[in-house]
Amino acid sequence: MASPTYLRSMPLHAITEVYGEAGLRDRFGLEVERFDPAQRDRLGAALDLAANLHRDDRRVREPYLNHLLRVAIRIIVYYRVTDVDVIVAALLHDAVEDHPAELAGLPADTPRQTATEAALAEVARRFNPRVARLVAAVTNPEYAPDRDRDEQYRAHLAESLEREPWARVIKISDFTDNGVGVIHTTGDKVPRSARKYRPLVPLMRDLVGRPDTPLDAEARTHILGQLDLAEQRFAAILDGPEVARTSAGD
Repeated sequence: MASPTYLRSMPLHAITEVYGEAGLRDRFGLEVERFDPAQRDRLGAALDLAANLHRDDRRVREPYLNHLLRVAIRIIVYYRVTDVDVIVAALLHDAVEDHPAELAGLPADTPRQTATEAALAEVARRFNPRVARLVAAVTNPEYAPDRDRDEQYRAHLAESLEREPWARVIKISDFTDNGVGVIHTTGDKVPRSARKYRPLVPLMRDLVGRPDTPLDAEARTHILGQLDLAEQRFAAILDGPEVARTSAGD
């Protein structure tokens, strides 16, 4: 494994490509050294829970946990967020959506809404109600089968993030990982992701610029640059044969 200094100098997707999950875990460990022991315990518990729930999940070429680690690390490093509740929620941001019954300790055939409510209650019990509220804000609801899923997804995000400024920080990091990282995706997921996420770029820019979004000026500038890069990559996939700039990004 690389030295701590070198690992800290690497963009997150570069760590993923070279060192995989082990490298991202090491980078996360380096970044959480700044927190006190009790806070590190909470972050470790959230990471352990996320790793267990997503143990069999994959994102095309990588373990799903890599995505969760990048989202959390980005929030610490590039957004300079030290609010442990937010970082815990970032690690768990897909837990309730993807594994509600397991998280809640319920049978797999439990109705979705019942399992989701119980899973959020379990997050509140293990961590606190604020973490559960943040996770709820970035958890997709059940969609109506007779309406376009992507349109429902966009409408849900606009509504849920309107009332939860800290959840915007989590979703922006999640969106950045999906958008800038689209060039690391293969197969049918590439155009599908571009079609899903490209219409959300204006919403993300708006959320970044809102006065009540808890980000400093440097973080906002960084994120807007990442959104520009994501939009270039979406356009390259959907609009023509040219490949977007391949800056490693974060």
